[in-house]
Amino acid sequence: MLDINKKIKQIDSCGAQSIPSDVLTSSEPLVLKALVADWPLTKLGQESSQKASDYLLQFYKETPVNVALGDPSTQGRVFYNSDCTGFNYKSLRVNMKILLNKLQEHSEESSPPTIYMASTMIDRWLPGFRKENDLLFDSIDPLASIWIGNRTRIAAHYDLPDNIACSTVGRRRFTLFPPEQMDNLYPGPIDLAPGGQSISLVDFHNPDFDKYPKFRHALEAAQVAELEPGDAVFIPSMWWHHVESLDPLSVLVNYWWRQTPRYMSSPMNTLNHALLTMRHLPPEQKAAWQNIFNRYIFDADDQTHSHIPSEGLGILGSLDEALAKNIESAVLSKLKR
Repeated sequence: MLDINKKIKQIDSCGAQSIPSDVLTSSEPLVLKALVADWPLTKLGQESSQKASDYLLQFYKETPVNVALGDPSTQGRVFYNSDCTGFNYKSLRVNMKILLNKLQEHSEESSPPTIYMASTMIDRWLPGFRKENDLLFDSIDPLASIWIGNRTRIAAHYDLPDNIACSTVGRRRFTLFPPEQMDNLYPGPIDLAPGGQSISLVDFHNPDFDKYPKFRHALEAAQVAELEPGDAVFIPSMWWHHVESLDPLSVLVNYWWRQTPRYMSSPMNTLNHALLTMRHLPPEQKAAWQNIFNRYIFDADDQTHSHIPSEGLGILGSLDEALAKNIESAVLSKLKR
């Protein structure tokens, strides 16, 4: 296990029906102790993994789920193949009952196959579950997902939304890094990744410091928490997080939301387009475009365009849904040329 001294700050006063607004807007990660300890799923999971599985299946409507199945040699690591041209697991669509049965079947093995169901929308696959197991949010409407597997290791990655991840069945270890540690985490490919986002290529169980020497600097900034059943962790947008499940059955429920309106497109679309249009420009042109982006995006404030009459601001004006649609239409039109 990595030697990380800094623990994620713990909050003891949160309940599933009363999460303070300053928690939901925190710029630092937080452990929310016993946040979902009173959920029926959490309580049943502490009695037995079989009872937790049976409880979940009460809500299941037979629609197949996506599952990653890896050979025992992967040791729970959901990752790439040797040359990053594919993955070290097979992707299957199976009935959730089969998934849970297989987890029970292999639960006593010291080297089981890797079995992992990633983010699956609760309202679609387990309708009714949230009537008995849910968090109350006053001003946001999050997307709720469920994750099920055995002792899996999910490589460090970041997500655009803010996230509350609730450990309901089994224990999980979260290792978090602030966004500025990206270079020190050695991200892999952008267009091919197990969960859609770039992941760190460093094996946290056996880091190769000769190949990834800057990872030592990342560890200096790392924060860690081991969640017991019923605990949760708040992960701010863009924070890198490595997630390790520590028990034969692990069930996690998480909530995603963005602090920006739904009509705002993902910045990843801009990055992909910039790879096409800017990455291979001559250095002097790159520097010029860096200045332009600084002016219009990264350093922009209320005074940046004060010399332009408000009537003439066009797409430089305050963004609302109508303007967002106009910009999107203009971009799509130019991409089709």
